[in-house]
Amino acid sequence: MNKLKFYLPIIFMSAILMLTVSENSYSQAGNKLGVVDVESVLKELPDAIDADRLIKDKGQKWQDTLLKMRSDLTAKIEQYQKQKSMMPQDKQQVEEESLQNQNMIMMQYQEEKFGQQGELNKFREELLEPIRNKIRKAIEKVAKEEKIMLVVDKMAAIYSDQSIDITFRVIDSIKRGGNN
Repeated sequence: MNKLKFYLPIIFMSAILMLTVSENSYSQAGNKLGVVDVESVLKELPDAIDADRLIKDKGQKWQDTLLKMRSDLTAKIEQYQKQKSMMPQDKQQVEEESLQNQNMIMMQYQEEKFGQQGELNKFREELLEPIRNKIRKAIEKVAKEEKIMLVVDKMAAIYSDQSIDITFRVIDSIKRGGNN
């Protein structure tokens, strides 16, 4: 453990040094870098704004249904708790199974709509994939025009100088329709 504490800073500094040296070599070779704030590009695209609204609307509709299901289940549980002491044992068991079944249906609905493989994620991917492709093509077009060899998302960069930011050129390219 002590060795790890000793070597970790050395490894970290070596990695930074290698990145710095390779960045200098990369730049000296005449290769240009660029950054794009993809989030800003998305905020400027009417297609992306519409897609976001549709996704939120559909998600809200399903969320409302889920809340109604949860509210109904809670009301039934409360009703059952009040009547439980007056019910025969077999009736209690039937009622508890019904409540468990309703809870499972609610959880299944939640997973179907909001899970990782759920309908909302599929719907989001269906709407956003063409938009991502449009952005990717625009970035590629601007990068080729400007002879930029590497473009990264601004979110992935710790720091970037404003001079290598091509966000507004990408937005302009998309708005002009010249990214095909």
